[in-house]
Amino acid sequence: MNIEAIKSGELKQLAGANLEDENLSKTDLSRANLAGATLVGTDFAHSKFEGAHLEGANFMGANLQQTDLRANLMGANLMQADLTGADVRGSNLRGANFMGATLSEVSFAGAFLSGSNLINVNLQGVDLRGADLRGANLTGANLKGADLSRADLQGALLSEADLEEADLRKANLAGANLSGANLLCAELEDANLDGANFDKACLVGTMLQKVVK
Repeated sequence: MNIEAIKSGELKQLAGANLEDENLSKTDLSRANLAGATLVGTDFAHSKFEGAHLEGANFMGANLQQTDLRANLMGANLMQADLTGADVRGSNLRGANFMGATLSEVSFAGAFLSGSNLINVNLQGVDLRGADLRGANLTGANLKGADLSRADLQGALLSEADLEEADLRKANLAGANLSGANLLCAELEDANLDGANFDKACLVGTMLQKVVK
């Protein structure tokens, strides 16, 4: 594989390519085709993927710090990847696997995360405004102080999740499983809680005024 051609932007048709453990930091991969590519342990820090095709790509353990990931990542494997400070606003992340990933300071606003695997991930303080999280698995996730306002969490799995001081105003939690979740001082004004399961959840100090039922 011609790494220099990739770095210079000359080579962007990389579907199925094996770029494991390569150094591609600060590379412009906007609109590149990396669908199904093997990118395990690859360094993409400060790179650009805007408009790229990354469907089914394997980013396991990759360095994606400060990257522009506004791309199609449907079904991508992001296990143990470091996405610190990444921009994934509006990205297609349906069915993506984030187990063990580092997601601090990531902007997920308006992202499509339906069916994604976010079990036990740390999303403390993360921006998830208006995100589509329908059917996502957030079991045991740390969402303390996260902004989930207007997010669609219909049917999401949030059992044992930490939502302390989370902003869930106008969120759709219809049919969501929040059993055993910590909602201490969370904001749920105007949220849709129709059919949501709050069995053994902590609701102390939770703001529930004007809840839609």
